[in-house]
Amino acid sequence: MSRNVYESLVIGWLIIFTLSGCSDEKDPPPAGAESTSVQDLSAPTITLSDAELDWVGQQIFRNECSAKKACLVHWNKGEAFPSLGIGHFIWYPSAVEGRFVESFPALIRYMAKRDAPLPRWLAQLDPFDAPWPDRAAFLEVADSARVAELREFLLATRDLQAGFVVQRARSSLLHVIKAAPDDQRSRVKRHLDELVSTSGGVYAVIDYVNFKGEGLSATEQYNGEGWGLLQVLLAMKGDDRPTLDRFRSAAAEVLTRRAGNADAPIERERWLAGWLSRLESYREPDHTLVAPK
Repeated sequence: MSRNVYESLVIGWLIIFTLSGCSDEKDPPPAGAESTSVQDLSAPTITLSDAELDWVGQQIFRNECSAKKACLVHWNKGEAFPSLGIGHFIWYPSAVEGRFVESFPALIRYMAKRDAPLPRWLAQLDPFDAPWPDRAAFLEVADSARVAELREFLLATRDLQAGFVVQRARSSLLHVIKAAPDDQRSRVKRHLDELVSTSGGVYAVIDYVNFKGEGLSATEQYNGEGWGLLQVLLAMKGDDRPTLDRFRSAAAEVLTRRAGNADAPIERERWLAGWLSRLESYREPDHTLVAPK
């Protein structure tokens, strides 16, 4: 075989090998695929002015406490823990191992770092557990000087509590996106981007994370189904309604499912109506707080 013929054959085989796709490059994803690499993700930005933060804090205070000071330290019937502050942050007694994410100790750490004047008895608690073992014990001292002092402290620090709620939501968004199934991740991120671009959407995201969590805890499930922000974003329908309307409808669906899965009848008989009523506040305010992005 001549040298020229041999070289021609080698070149021909190289061309065929290259065109056959036997290379290190991956095939492009099929058209319409939603999969997004975790490495390519970034969290939507939540940036609030002082006026915006104040408005969000007022909304949450109305939702949780009807803006009443007495409700800032409260123990709901049917629950194994007290709820405190404008966001009704959970605080477990020492003997209680609850399924819900505890948030009051994290709030106090947040406020202590910002030099909030904590009541002395609260700052000296060790371990930092709720000092009442059950609801009956709490009701016996609900009008005591300590509880009154705690209420006054929580009333005076509403701005810090609002900042804590916003920080929690802000820090959770990327975790929520990453936890979504591969083929839903882009859609979840798009929903969040659209929500945080408006005042009502920002408030809805912040409030829902404080209200029902991120949806990432394995313990916050009934029958294997969660009810947090992630589950709401995954349940959103792809119709022509505004994003906030679709978020509100999906949240109602998820919370109704939670109540249906719950062992405790109180969730269906009493709590669900209040939850659904709260979702009705997830609407755009009459005044603009967040400039469209």
